[in-house]
Amino acid sequence: MILKTFGWSIAITAVGLAFAAWQWGWEAFGIVLILSILEISLSFDNAVVNAGVLKKMNAFWQKIFLTVGILIAVFGMRLVFPVVIVAISAKVGPIEAVQIAVDNPDRYESLVTDAHPAIAAFGGMFLLMIFLDFIFEDRDIKWLGWLERPLAKLGKVDMLSVCIALIVLLVTALTFATHAHTSTGYQDKSATVLLAGVGGLITYLVVGGLSSFFENRLEEREEHEHEEEEKARAEGKQVSAVGLAGKAAFFLFLYLEVLDASFSFDGVIGAFAITNQIFWMALGLGIGAMYVRSLTVYLVRQGTLDDYVYLEHGAHYAIGALAVILLITIEHSINEIITGLIGVVLIAASFWSSVRRNKALEAEEAGKDPNDDKSALRV
Repeated sequence: MILKTFGWSIAITAVGLAFAAWQWGWEAFGIVLILSILEISLSFDNAVVNAGVLKKMNAFWQKIFLTVGILIAVFGMRLVFPVVIVAISAKVGPIEAVQIAVDNPDRYESLVTDAHPAIAAFGGMFLLMIFLDFIFEDRDIKWLGWLERPLAKLGKVDMLSVCIALIVLLVTALTFATHAHTSTGYQDKSATVLLAGVGGLITYLVVGGLSSFFENRLEEREEHEHEEEEKARAEGKQVSAVGLAGKAAFFLFLYLEVLDASFSFDGVIGAFAITNQIFWMALGLGIGAMYVRSLTVYLVRQGTLDDYVYLEHGAHYAIGALAVILLITIEHSINEIITGLIGVVLIAASFWSSVRRNKALEAEEAGKDPNDDKSALRV
C-alpha cells in the first residue's frame, strides 16, 4: 500500500535529484534535497486538511487530484507563480520575467521580496478563514473542549468569521503593513495589504461557497437516489448504480487547489532563504509537493482521519498559526524552521491525544479500568 501510494513520489525524487546533480552539480543536489524536506515539513498540515476534503470524492477525482492537481501544484505554484509575481511587480512580460529569473537571480529575488506583503496578506486571510470556520463550528468530537465549546456557541452568530477576519486584516494593515519589509527597506504597504487581503477573503468565500453549495446538492441527490433505490427494491425491481454529480467534485477539487496554493506561499517565499535559483526551487519544492499529495491520498485510503479523530483539529490549529505567521512576516522575518515546527508539534499533539482516546475506548470495551486514560476522553 505504501509503495503503491508513494511510488511516483519516490521515483520522481530519484530522477529529480539525479538530474540536479548531473545538470548543476552536487551543490544543486544538496539544495534541492533540503528544499524538498522544507516543503514536506511546512505542508504536513496541508495533507491532513486535504484528506478531510478528498475523502468526499470518488476514486476518479482522487486520481485527478494526483495527476492534473500535481501539475498545477508543481508547475503552476512552484514555477509559474513566482514568475507571474515578477512580471506584475516589474511590469514586464512573462518572457522577460523568465529571463530576469535566469540571468539576474538577485533582482528576481528582490522583486519577489517586494511582492511578499501582498502574497502574505492574500494567503494569510484565506488560511485564517479556514481556521475560523473550523473552530466556530459545533462538532460532536472536540479536542480542546474548554476552548472549542464556547467558540462553537459564538459561532452561531452569522458572519462572525468574516467579521473577525476583516478586523484582523485592518489591524494588520495599520501595524505590520505600515513598516512592510521590502528589498529597499521598510515601506508603507497598507493599501496593498488591504487589497490583497480582501482578495484572499473573497476567493475563500466564492470557492468555499460554491463547494458547499454543490456538496449539499450532491447530498440531496444521493438521499433522493437512496429513497428511489429502496422503493425499487420493495417493488422487486433491479437497482442500477448512479454516478456522482461532477460539479460537486469539481468545485471541491478547485477548493483543494486554492488551498494548496495558499499553503505553498510560505514554502516559495521561504525557499529564497536557501537559494534564488528558480529552477532549483521549482524542482525541490515540486518534489516535496509530490509527497504531500501522496500523503493526502494515503491518509484517505487508510482511513487515518477516522481512526485518529483529533488529527484534523491539530491540522486546523496549525493552519491558524500559519495564517498569523504569514501576516506577521509582512514586517518581521520568521525562520521557516519555526513555522514548520509549530505545525509538526500541533499535529503530533493531536495524534497523541487520538492514540490515548483510542486506548481508553478499547479499555472500556474490554471492561478494564480506564482510569489512566480517562483524560483522553474528556472533550
